Parts: sequence; C-alpha cells; structure tokens
Amino acid sequence: MAFQSNPIFWQNKRICVTGGAGFLGSFVLEGLKQRGATEVFVPKIEEYDLVKLPDILRMLDASRPDIVIHLAALAGGIGANRARPADFFYINIMMGVQLMHEAWKYGATKFIAIGTVCAYPKFTPVPFREENLWQGYPEETNAPYGLAKKMLLVQAQAYREQYGLDAIYLLPVNLYGPHDNFDLQTSHVIPALIRKCVEAQERGDEEVVLWGDGSPTREFLYAGDAADGILTATEFYDGVEPVNIGSGQEISIKNLAELIARLTGYTGRLVWDTSKPNGQPRRALDTSRAAEYFGWRASTPFEEGLRQTIAWYRENRKA
Repeated sequence: MAFQSNPIFWQNKRICVTGGAGFLGSFVLEGLKQRGATEVFVPKIEEYDLVKLPDILRMLDASRPDIVIHLAALAGGIGANRARPADFFYINIMMGVQLMHEAWKYGATKFIAIGTVCAYPKFTPVPFREENLWQGYPEETNAPYGLAKKMLLVQAQAYREQYGLDAIYLLPVNLYGPHDNFDLQTSHVIPALIRKCVEAQERGDEEVVLWGDGSPTREFLYAGDAADGILTATEFYDGVEPVNIGSGQEISIKNLAELIARLTGYTGRLVWDTSKPNGQPRRALDTSRAAEYFGWRASTPFEEGLRQTIAWYRENRKA
C-alpha cells in the first residue's frame, strides 16, 4: 500500500537538513520542495562544524527546527575507511550523539537518524533483516564507521523511551546517482568504476585494474529513491524499530564492473588485483519492513539510474 504525501504535514514546519549541501542532501532538498516544505535550513560546513557543541547550538538557534534530518556524515570507500578509522568513528559519533541530544533539548518534535548498511555484522544472513543487526561484529574495514552510526539507533530508542522523542533510524544501502563523489581516493565503488572506465576509454587503455576478486555482492539504491524513502518515513513512520531503505536487488562487483564497462562503452579488459581487500562478502537488504510500515519501495531501474549517473559525470567531470 502506497502512502500519499499530504502537503499540510510539511507546511509551516521548520526543517533542518544536516548534510543538505551534499550528495544525498541535494535529492532530499528537491523532495522537500516537491512536497511543499518552505522553511528548510541547510547548515554549510564552512559555517558550522557539527562535531563542536557550540556550532551545533548556533545551528539550532538559527534553524529553530521542528524536524531534524541528520544526513551529515564522514563516509567513503574501503580505502578511506582503512586510512582514517579514528576519524570515521569520532566525527560520526560526535556529530550524531550531540545533535540528537541538543535537538531534543531544543524542542524538536522529530529526529531522523540516518544509519548505514555498514552497521550490519560481517556474516549477516542475506538478505539482511533488521532483526539481525546485533548478531555479530561489522566487517573490519568499516567497523568504526558502522558502529559510530549504529549508536544513533541506541540513542534514538533510549530518547524515545525516556523522553518520548519521535526519533527514527533508517538504514540506507549503498547509494549512487548524479552529484556523487568521483574522487578515486574517497569514492564508493560505482563512481570509481564509472570514472575508471570513462578515463580508460578516452586514453585507449587496454585494461582497468580493480580491487579484490569481484566476488562480493552489493545492493545499490538510486539517491533520488533514498531521498523519497527518507521523506516518506519522516511523514509516516513513528516507531522504535530500525528500517532498511534499499532496492532489494543484489549484484556481484564483477557483474557490476562489466555492466558499467558496457554502459560507458569501455571495451578493454577488467583485471582484478586480489592483493586488495574485498570488504564484506555479501550485502543485500530485506526491504519488506519499509513497505509494510510506510508503504515505500524503490522505483528507479538499476540500468536507468546508472545511465543517468554516467551522463551526469560526463557533463560535469571537468568541474
């Protein structure tokens, strides 16, 4: 059952979107506009360091939010997580924990905490179900990040129980789409593959070298769909349980690389560097809870989303 958004819900509500200037944030802001929200505050990173309590307080004074959608995060691929595990833990936990506490003190009536699929245990049965979230330790390369984000679930449940705060916790799977980060040092797998294939094609390279052996599986969600899921949950979900936000489709990294090579027109060889880590063996979500609790399912076909992402990269890469 699909839930129909009501513009009255969004009218006259002050909404603070941390990370609103980022990749997912651009889609959330567009979704808010489409739903009729008019009082939306986006803290700029140059003005507010959300790791610092005084900056959080200044931001709350400036935004006076009824709703806080906390998208801001330090995130990245395996390489970035391995290089900066302390940063990935400290920055994410300090932003989230202080922000939720101060937003509650300030009188915000709803807090949307965005978790990560990296919070799941390394050997979670596939597809990942929300009840499996605590049945083991996360995959080592991104455990500091995954656990820092997972603490927001504990906090949301505790603040709901003690203070009655309507805090919800959503678990988006790996996102992709236009406006993504294509920096090879910090990007996730889809933008990295797109950039490598496009540049190799232009140079006439005979091969592209990729990390691991291609065997891990992943699920990917178009960022516009993720934004729609987050805003649908904001409007219709008021519950204690975490909820997966995903497409429900699993693909191996090897098949993904071959698909992106085809869509970009790259015809050289794909070579796997097995000295590099694979990351989590399999990753795919059970998305039935989102459909049951607030009537949401992803709608963008994977190839269509990839085509849009590749087209955006080709048009904007020089910038």
